[in-house]
Amino acid sequence: MSGFKKFVMKGNVVELAVAFVLAAAFGLVVKAFVDVIMSLIGKIGGKPDFNSIQPGGVPIGAFITALVGFVILAAVVYFFVVKPYEAAKEHFSTPAEANAPADIALLTEIRDLLARRGDAL
Repeated sequence: MSGFKKFVMKGNVVELAVAFVLAAAFGLVVKAFVDVIMSLIGKIGGKPDFNSIQPGGVPIGAFITALVGFVILAAVVYFFVVKPYEAAKEHFSTPAEANAPADIALLTEIRDLLARRGDAL
């Protein structure tokens, strides 16, 4: 039993479980948002469901419905997850040189001194 406890508490297993639960909840929110957008499209076009479109007997309406839903989903994920994440990452990240180990900082300083010395000659 202690081996199982170590496994569960080790690494990112707990964080991964939390992320999975939050992703499932976020999926429900996004699905509801897609339904709202599709109903707005329905107000404009008459029907929020394109499944009945069958030109020449080919049922492409289900594909159109899925495509519109995917585009809405992709936009929601991009604007509400990806963009804020990138902005936060950029805001909270530190420059790479500020966190450089001492040996790298020393080598960088030597390189800069040699470059200045070469310019003076």
